[in-house]
Amino acid sequence: MTETRDTLDELLSDPLIKLVMERDRVRPDEVRMLLEQARRRADRKPFVPPAHVIAKASLQQGWCV
Repeated sequence: MTETRDTLDELLSDPLIKLVMERDRVRPDEVRMLLEQARRRADRKPFVPPAHVIAKASLQQGWCV
């Protein structure tokens, strides 16, 4: 089995993808913008909540007794 990776341009030019996007009223430039925003967020340092927030959430969820 061969694994292929489509580029974003190839995916956005696919007729079926175009139909679904048209039905959902989504434009290709919106998809590109969304993916670029996600890429920028992923490049940033991830947010880790303070320990007291984690502890409180753990108690509320019943993970720590």
